[in-house]
Formats: sequence, C-alpha cells, structure tokens
Amino acid sequence: MGASISKSRPCCCRSQFKGTVLEAPDVEGEEKGEAYDLPHFREFSFEQLRLATSGFAVENIVSEHGEKAPNVIYKGKLDAQRRIAVKRFNRSAWPDPSQFLEEARAVGQLRNHRLANLLGCCYEGNERLLVAEYMPNETLAKHLFHWESQPMKWAMRLRVVLYLAEALEYCTSKGRALYHDLNAYRVLFDEVNYLVFFSVKIPIVGRVTPESVIYSFGTLLLDVLSGKHIPPSHALDLIRGRDFNMLTDFCLEGQFSDEDGTEFVRLASRCLQYEQRERPNVKSIIHALTPLQKETEVPSYVLMDIPCGGASSIESLSLSPLGEACSRMDLTAIHEIMEAVGYKDDEGTANEFIDVGTMVSPTVFARRCLSYLMNEMPQEALNDATQALVISPIWPSAFYLQAAALLTLGMEKEAREALRDGSLLEAKGNGAH
Repeated sequence: MGASISKSRPCCCRSQFKGTVLEAPDVEGEEKGEAYDLPHFREFSFEQLRLATSGFAVENIVSEHGEKAPNVIYKGKLDAQRRIAVKRFNRSAWPDPSQFLEEARAVGQLRNHRLANLLGCCYEGNERLLVAEYMPNETLAKHLFHWESQPMKWAMRLRVVLYLAEALEYCTSKGRALYHDLNAYRVLFDEVNYLVFFSVKIPIVGRVTPESVIYSFGTLLLDVLSGKHIPPSHALDLIRGRDFNMLTDFCLEGQFSDEDGTEFVRLASRCLQYEQRERPNVKSIIHALTPLQKETEVPSYVLMDIPCGGASSIESLSLSPLGEACSRMDLTAIHEIMEAVGYKDDEGTANEFIDVGTMVSPTVFARRCLSYLMNEMPQEALNDATQALVISPIWPSAFYLQAAALLTLGMEKEAREALRDGSLLEAKGNGAH
C-alpha cells in the first residue's frame, strides 16, 4: 500500500453493511479482462473497516511505516469472505477530506491484472483509510533479501521486473505516474499463483514524473541483480569499471549468459542516468526485458517452489477435533466439544443479551453462532462468528465456527482460509482467548 494503497487481488464484496458505492462508469478495463469481478470503487464506513480488521487488532497489522505521516496497514476480511488490506493514515496526512477522496477516487479508477487494485476508502471525521486487495505472500524484498529456504531464481526475477514494467506502462497510459520511490517493498505476490502485483501509491505531496519513476525502476533492477541494496552511484561506478561480479548475486551463478547479463546491466544503467531525457520510457524497458525472459512456460509458483494453488485443501490441514468437526459441519460434535472446552470459562453470560444488552465475551457470540447453524441460519451464524473475532481475534474456535458457517453457505475457499487461520493459531499455542 505504500503511502497510498497496497494493491492486492480482486475482490468482490457483498457487504451486510450499507456503504455508498461511488459510481465509476468510466473505469478503464484492459483487453485481458483485468477488471475481473471487481466492484466499483466505493466508500466504506469506519464501522465496516473496524469489524473487518477485528477492531484494528495488533495481530492484524501487516506493516507500519511513514516518516512525515506514519500509517499502519492491517489485513482484514469483509463479512469474513473477502481478504482486504486496510491502510489507516495518521491524522495529519490528509487534513482535507475532499482532497483525500479526489485522489483516492482517481487511483480507484485503475483496474489492471498487474495491480493490487484499490477498492475504496473511508474519511469519517479525522479518519482516513484506504481499502485494497490483499496480497498475502510477502514482498519482493522478503524474497530477495530475507529468503529462508532458497533464493529467487533468475527466471523469476526477470518475470517480476517485466510484470512490474507492464504495471507502470498501464499507470502511465492512464496519466497516473504514481511512484517516485518504487522499491522492492512495494512489489507484492498473490495467493494462488505467486504472480506479481504492484502496490500503487497515492502521492501526498509533490509531483511524480514518468522519468522519476524510471529512475526508481533502475534501482529495483539493481536489487534484482544483486540480491541486496546497492546505492545507485556506487553501482554506476562498478558498471563503468565493468566490475559486474560485484553487482551480481552469487546465488545466480550459471543462471544466465554473459550477453544477457550485459544487456540487463545496460538497461539498469540507462534507467539511472542523471539527465532525465536520457532515461528510457516504459515501452522501451518492456521491449528490452521481453527477449531476456527465461522458462516462460513454467508457472510462477513452480519457479518459486510453492505448492500448486498456494492455499491448502481442507483435507491437507492439520486440524484439532473442533476444527475437524467444523470442516465436516458436524453440529452435534461441535456442540459437544465446545461444551467441553469452549464454554466453561464463560459461565453466567448466557443471559447477557437480555439482561445487559451488550456483550463482552466472544463465547456469547459463539453460543449463538452454533444455535443459528442448528436452525439453518448460516448468514446470521457467520455474522456472530465474525463478531467473536472482533472481540478476540486470536481465538481459534471463532475461526472454526466461521468456517462452518462459510461451508454451509457454499463458500469453500473462504472456509478453507478460516480453518487454516484457526489451525495456525493453535499451532502457535494461542488457543486461549
């Protein structure tokens, strides 16, 4: 999301809350159908986003950054169905709500299969928030600089920069040169096929030019080649001295020819020219990168050594007895297990709905969620499971009940994610709520 919007995958939300849809009949779509099933850019209520992020829970923080205007990015789910990223700005970042809305709507017109698209915003009171598609599989920086199992292959690195150049070309063609500080931390990977998505930014101050974006792209080319941060001035000295070994990640030995390496370095050098007019445009960059591509028929998830499909099937998850019961939608077993391990710490709250009118315990919602499931009211059950997570975002039982409701609604993919979240929390020893 940068100081803008972290863009993630397409998401079409059917929210139970009433949010204003900001009609965008002129949203640009591209030939490859990049608009997908994305909804129009819309205005969300603060309450919607509070619920989606479990009350802006610390556990849902994805990143915190920004110097002059610090901001926090949270992961969340709309109605427990659609994964989103929510950027919450510092109050001083956008004092003028009309300017914020204008900029957000302008970027919200962009719809492209290489972008993590902006879905909406919120500007209630002093709050300024952006909502984008969520990309769960880390940043390019993580895969380049902080890899754990294996370094990124050269073929995948080439694919990354080509896809990024295509995203920049699209933005530039729409008159939105959105980045002057493009870097590896703003290139994201999606959930299913490990394709690359560009995190678009709403500029707060200053004017971003296509030429300044090209310079940033040149620094990214250096990162991809070296696997580390190299100051552009130092890199240019190495290039002039033809000391390419100092520029190249040792993990890439034998993965490309001298000719291809020379072409790649030449392109980076052109992007980093001091005089803006000497830098190539995006079309030229794409033209230069295309013939360098390797293993073009190999899917990205194979190059990244990721299991096909990214997310696990329900059968492959390691689930507790409660998780297993929820995955089978065995309501009798769910009730017996919850009675044995899930309710006893909340004795005496069953009448809280009537006596007090407010609820402070997640198990109150869990009880009613199960009751709704038994009475064939899955949407109401889903709502209560979501409320339980708002109160206690690290309670595995709430995720499992959410999964049971989602399965009843026929939403297997979302249910699988909820089951996975619950099992991960249990594995971390966070079973208590």
